[in-house]
Amino acid sequence: MAEFKVHRVRFFDYMPTAIRAMAFNPRTERLAVARADGALEIFNFADNYFQEKVIPGQDGRAAEALCWLGQRLFSAGLNGEITEYDLENLRPRYTVEAYGGPIWSISSNSQGTLLAVGCEDGTVKIFEILEERIQFQRNLDRQKGRIISLCWHPSGTLIAAGMMDMIKIFDAESGRATHRLLVERGVGASKSREVVVWSIAFLSDHTIISGDSAGKVQVWDGLTGTLVRTHLVTKWDVLALSSSQDESSVVAGTSEGTVVQFQFLSSNVSQQAKEWVRTRTFKNHSHDVRGLAHTDTAVVSGGMDTQLVVRPLLDKVEKNTQESALRKIAFPHRSLVCCAKKAGLLLFQFHDHLELWRLGESNGHGSPGDSLPVKRKPEKLIQLKRKGEDHISCSALSPCGGWLAYSTVTSFRLYRLQNNTISVTKVSRLPKDLRSAQQLCFSSDSTKLFASSSRSSVLVVDLNQSECKYLHTLRPKSGSSQPVHLLCVSEDGKWLATANTDCQIHVFNLDKLKLHCTVPVYSSCPTAIAIHPTNSNLVVVHADQQIFEYSLVQKEYTEWSRKLQKQGLHPLWMERDTPITHIAFNPKNPAHIILHDTFMFCIIDQNLPLPEAKTPLYNQMTLRSLPESERIMHSHAFKICKNFQHLLCVRLLEDHSLVVVERPLLDILSQLPAPVRQKKFAT
Repeated sequence: MAEFKVHRVRFFDYMPTAIRAMAFNPRTERLAVARADGALEIFNFADNYFQEKVIPGQDGRAAEALCWLGQRLFSAGLNGEITEYDLENLRPRYTVEAYGGPIWSISSNSQGTLLAVGCEDGTVKIFEILEERIQFQRNLDRQKGRIISLCWHPSGTLIAAGMMDMIKIFDAESGRATHRLLVERGVGASKSREVVVWSIAFLSDHTIISGDSAGKVQVWDGLTGTLVRTHLVTKWDVLALSSSQDESSVVAGTSEGTVVQFQFLSSNVSQQAKEWVRTRTFKNHSHDVRGLAHTDTAVVSGGMDTQLVVRPLLDKVEKNTQESALRKIAFPHRSLVCCAKKAGLLLFQFHDHLELWRLGESNGHGSPGDSLPVKRKPEKLIQLKRKGEDHISCSALSPCGGWLAYSTVTSFRLYRLQNNTISVTKVSRLPKDLRSAQQLCFSSDSTKLFASSSRSSVLVVDLNQSECKYLHTLRPKSGSSQPVHLLCVSEDGKWLATANTDCQIHVFNLDKLKLHCTVPVYSSCPTAIAIHPTNSNLVVVHADQQIFEYSLVQKEYTEWSRKLQKQGLHPLWMERDTPITHIAFNPKNPAHIILHDTFMFCIIDQNLPLPEAKTPLYNQMTLRSLPESERIMHSHAFKICKNFQHLLCVRLLEDHSLVVVERPLLDILSQLPAPVRQKKFAT
């Protein structure tokens, strides 16, 4: 592992934003997560929890609540609008004003025909679901206070609404309130302090479960409107509730960072009568838990500390398996860093601006593991603020460092860079077809720009001095409507590979500007792709950690790939819970494949034997401490290094040195504010 000089970059001040809401779709096994900056993320729980889509946010449009309706996703926010999202083009499809002030909650009936929102003005507004849009139908009886939380009864005939100091049950057809449930203020609470019913669950047997700002989880009989049981779980707020599909379990998230589970159990062995019993308490967060999802086998939680935590329920999974492991997803499953390998420049993407940095230089040479003295420190050259309200969705820097491009969902910008004078010139005349892009990539000679567009198509743009010209649109024959999330061009400029969230990989011949081949579809989504510079083999890593090598010349899997699949990957490799996000190749040794995930850097030597299942998969730092004879005995193809905190990017420069961009987790936690508690109403 000492064959590279490494630039350890720790000045990418990337800060994930808080999780505001989440919604789980059990039919498609997709989890939607809304963040404080307005971005939405879609995780595929059936595909190793891979973050397959990101919809960039917009200034002033953070979602307060999310709701799935079939495969359609809706959000509502404090701007008073309901938004449906285009999950194919990764943008809002349309927005509807509810005319009730800020919207605090959104919920759909189980039949998928109606949508209800709870508004600041005390109304519950019902919208009819149409094929292409939603249409306002009616208001339920207006109340004096704001509607904070909502939940439909599975029958679709009743709606429970959480308010200040009370819960109202509405008849969805007549719009009349049938019951009023008064919420206790708690022991020792001030009479002047209102209790906020933050979350509510309405079960099939008409049981209502509520979580409030007095720290209580209360169980109600929805038929009689009476209180059955009170559980005091925290001194602060219970902010979120979620029930399991079979309604035998409910979890509550608090502003102390805990998640408390309740189960419907018999109070003792002899009795048949069941009641809601507090069974477990999980402490996986440092701050407020704002979003919860209860799957069949796990509890998913997120909040102010920015992490998405998947906590398996050990009574629902087999112990000591990959499914029983706790997962914490703190960083995006995509790269926010671009590298101009010929110019030694780095481009960092934030939601509202881009930063261009020049790498530092070291003095002299040293032994493996030495830290070399710095001759020139890294320098921030440019900070480029994006135009408009839409957040940046993708960006790219050309290998020569002379071109910079970025896109939002509504606009595209291209700039010419002069590194000697550190100047930026906007290219004013852009092709009409280049309105926006989902992914961007420059050719290795910086003469072409590739921009993925709708329906998995890619626009090819020719770059010349200070202008660009549209050349062609590459389209796959599959007709997939899913977005391209990976773009890769070969060093010789002959091949372009694309991967979309339908798990399809298409390879185009750039000399002929047409489709060359389609890689056989694998069941798991690709997370990283790269084309070897000498043999034109395409290397693909998928969300389930499988690795494939496909010959673009022969249009078939290589012998090494077939051998790898026949023997199988090492169990410890398969048990990793973060996806590979980048692949590169070592020009000094064509048999070396370089790849990394969030915690691990790995070189695969195709000339060495593959590790057997019982072979120890040592970290390279551990191997260094062993005698040479033992190191040789344990030698195999996978050279792994784990002495990193959070790897956001690993890139190979023209001089064969490595750029390693890291982000320590401790820095993130130290930047978070104190627990929010009841500050939601500060606005």
